[in-house]
Amino acid sequence: MSPQQSLEKKYAECPVVQTLEEIGSRWRMTVIHVLREGDLRFNELKRATGANSQTLSRVLDDLDEKDYVTREVEEESPVAVYYSLTPKGEELLSAFDAIHEWGEKWVIDGK
Repeated sequence: MSPQQSLEKKYAECPVVQTLEEIGSRWRMTVIHVLREGDLRFNELKRATGANSQTLSRVLDDLDEKDYVTREVEEESPVAVYYSLTPKGEELLSAFDAIHEWGEKWVIDGK
């Protein structure tokens, strides 16, 4: 195995790299971050994230499929659909807190 192949294998198996591949898109991370405030309806998420409907719908489906977000339908009239973090999604929030602190120091204040 060449040094390049060895390095590629090492990082392909790295938990940081794998996690970023799974949740690393701007919209996935934004939705998870916004849902830390609690259950939100689709249009509330749309306003809070600034995503268009198609993008938000795709991201929510993806996060639901990967078990970071859950979708709950309230059957009362009018029907309401709420999105919230699953325990798996909530566990990410401590990592987001660390990113927040780093961002304040190096991105916001460090400009």
